[in-house]
Amino acid sequence: MTTSETTTDRLGAGRSAAVIIASTSAARGEAPDTTGPLLVEWLRGRGYDCPDAIVVRDGEPVGQTLRGLLIDTPEDKRPRIIVTSGGTGLAPDDRTPEFTAELLERQSPGLIYAMWRKGLESTSSAVMSRGVAGVRGRSFVINLPGSKGGVRDGITVIDDLLEHIQTSVEDTTDHGPRV
Repeated sequence: MTTSETTTDRLGAGRSAAVIIASTSAARGEAPDTTGPLLVEWLRGRGYDCPDAIVVRDGEPVGQTLRGLLIDTPEDKRPRIIVTSGGTGLAPDDRTPEFTAELLERQSPGLIYAMWRKGLESTSSAVMSRGVAGVRGRSFVINLPGSKGGVRDGITVIDDLLEHIQTSVEDTTDHGPRV
C-alpha cells in the first residue's frame, strides 16, 4: 500500500469475502489446510473482511455451506467474493463444481479457461480441474483446485481482474458510450 493509499481506498473495503475449503482429510483433522490461509491472506490484503477459512468435507457439506452463504444469508450480508478450494477433481466426492453451478445465476467460463492456461505452464494436470465461476446476485463465486499451486495460479489470474469483476457484479462500472 502506498503512503497516499488508505484502507478505504483498497478494493475490498467495506465488503466481505468467504473461503470454503473442501477437504475431507482437513475437516477430520487428519491433514492441514494448506490453501485456506493463502486465500484468506490474499483477500484480507485486498481489503476484504474475510474470516478464517471454513473447512468442510468433500461432497454435500460444500453444497450446504454454499447455500448457507448464498441463499440463507440476507442479500445485504452475503459475501461479495466466495472462493472455494478443493473438490474440483475426478474423485466420486469431488462435487464442488456441481453444487456451485446449481446456485449461480450466470457463469463465467473464461476465468476457468484462464486458470487452466496458467496452470498448464507448470503441470499438465491443471486441465483436470472442473471448477466453475460465476455470479449470484452481487456475489462472485469461483472454484479453485485443492493444491497450493492451483490456488496460486488462481490468485494470479483473478487478482488482476478482481476490481473489474466486482464493479461489474455491483453494476458500478461506467461503461461509457457504446460505439
